[in-house]
Amino acid sequence: MDSFLRTWQDELKKTFTGKSDAPPDWALQLAEGDDPGYHLPGSAVWAVHGSMSPIVAGIRTLLMQSLHPGALAGVHEHSNFRDDPLGRLAHTIRWIFTVTYGSRDAADEASRRVRRLHEAVQGDYSDGRGAVRSYSANDPELASWVHLTFTDSFLAAHKIWGHAIPGGPDAYVREWAQAGRLMGVAGPPLTESEMRHQLDAWYASGELRVDERVAETVAFIRDAPLHPLLRPGYRVLFAGAVYSLEPRFREMLGLKVPRLGPFPLPVRFATTAVLGVVRLALGPKGPSELAARSRLRRLGLPGADLE
Repeated sequence: MDSFLRTWQDELKKTFTGKSDAPPDWALQLAEGDDPGYHLPGSAVWAVHGSMSPIVAGIRTLLMQSLHPGALAGVHEHSNFRDDPLGRLAHTIRWIFTVTYGSRDAADEASRRVRRLHEAVQGDYSDGRGAVRSYSANDPELASWVHLTFTDSFLAAHKIWGHAIPGGPDAYVREWAQAGRLMGVAGPPLTESEMRHQLDAWYASGELRVDERVAETVAFIRDAPLHPLLRPGYRVLFAGAVYSLEPRFREMLGLKVPRLGPFPLPVRFATTAVLGVVRLALGPKGPSELAARSRLRRLGLPGADLE
C-alpha cells in the first residue's frame, strides 16, 4: 500500500511539474529578484492560484479555447501536445506561477519568452463563417480570447471549489488583467461584468465554431494519456470541468453533465473529494508560493509569513 501511494504521489507531482523527486528549478528561482512582483500575499490572484481549483480550471480552459479555430489551428499545427501533453502542461504552469509569484522582472521575462516562442505560430484557418483567415499566436485578438477563457475558467472553477476571494471576483479579473497585458492583450476585462460582456460578444460574433478538429481535441482532453493510477481521479476532474461550463458553451462542445438515468451524478461533491486528496498529496502550499514568500521576507515585506 505504501508503494502504491508513493507511486501515485510521484506521478501526480510529475504531471504538474515534470519532476517527482524535487521542485522544478524554475520554481525555486522565484525566491530570487529584487521587487515584490505584480501580485502579493492576500491578493485575489494568490487566493485563486494557490487553491486546488486551477486543476479543474485548466481543463475547462482547454475546452473553451478549442472553440476558436485560430487558437485550435495553432495548437494542432505548431504544438507537440499529442506526443508530450504533460510537457506542454508543465510549460504553461511555469508561466502562470511565474507571473503569479515571481518578481516583475521574472514575470516580464517569462512572458517575453512565451511571446518569442509564439512568433513562429502562424498559419491559416477557416473561421466560423467558412472564410479563410490568417492567424498568429501573438495577434492581440487571438491573445484576447486565450486570456478571456483563462480568466473566466479560473474564476468559474474557484467560485465552485475555492474559498472566498479577497476583493471578490472583480478583484481577480482586474489583477489578472496584468497577465493579459504582458501577453499583448489590448483592453483585457477589468470587472466580471466586462468579462461576461466580452464572452457574449465572442459568442454572438460567429467567430467560434465546432468541427471534427474540435471533437478530436475534446476527445483527447477527455481521455488524456495519464498514468493509469491518475486516470480515475482525472475522469472526475474532467466531469467537474464540464459541470462548470456555461450551458451554451457546453452545448457547442457536445458535452453533458454525467447522469444516471434522469438523475444528475454528484459531480460537484466528487470533484471536491478528488481535489481534497490532491491537496493532501501535494501539500497546502506549492514550491512556487514558498519561494515567493522567501523572496518577500528577504525584501522585508509585511505579511510574507502570514496565512
